[in-house]
Amino acid sequence: MENILVVGANGTTGKKVVNLLKASQYFNPIAMVRKEDQLAQFKNEGIDTVLGDLEENLAHTVKNIDKVIFAAGSGGKKVVAVDQEGAKSLMDASKKANVKRFVMLSSMGADNPDAAEDLKAYLKAKHNADEYLKQSNLNYMIVRPGSLTNEKGNGKISLQRHFEEHGSITRDDVAQTLVHSLHEDAGSNETFEILEGDTLIGKALDSVS
Repeated sequence: MENILVVGANGTTGKKVVNLLKASQYFNPIAMVRKEDQLAQFKNEGIDTVLGDLEENLAHTVKNIDKVIFAAGSGGKKVVAVDQEGAKSLMDASKKANVKRFVMLSSMGADNPDAAEDLKAYLKAKHNADEYLKQSNLNYMIVRPGSLTNEKGNGKISLQRHFEEHGSITRDDVAQTLVHSLHEDAGSNETFEILEGDTLIGKALDSVS
C-alpha cells in the first residue's frame, strides 16, 4: 500500500479524503494536522498522523510518503502564508523526498484570479501555488472544483479543462476525485475543473489522461 500524506486532514474535505483512503485497498492515509489536540480523533480510528505547520519546516512530514493530497486552506486568514507559501514549501520538501505524485485541491477561478469579483486574494494565492507546482518537476494533478456544498455526493461529476459557467459540486465528490487522481491511470501533469454532473468520476478522469 502507498502512504498518502493528507494535508489539511482536519478540514471538512480533508476528513472525507482520509476516510476514503482508509477504506481503500491501495492507500494508507497519514493525516497531517497543525495542532496536538487534533491528533486524537485520527489515532482513535487507527489512522497514522503527523504534526505539521505549513508556516514551518515540513521536511519531516514527507518522510516515507509516496504521494501527497494537498487539501489545506487558511479559510481566508493567511492566504499568502498558507495557501501559497505553505503549499510551495511542501512541494519543495516533497521533491527532495522523491514523492511520486502531488495532488492539489485548487479552485475554479485560479487560472485567472484578476477576473474574480470576490476572493481575489485567495484565488491569486492558489494560482501562484498551482503555477509553482507545474514548474516543480513533481508529477502532479491540479483539481479545480466549483463552489463546495455539503450535500451527499453521487460519485458523478462534469469535468473540463475550463468551464465558461460557474457552478457547484459536493465535497463528497471532490474528495473522491482527489483520491482517484492518485492513480497513475488517471493521467499525470493535468489541470482540470469539476462541477456536479452525470459522468462517473473514474470515467471522467479517463478523458484527461
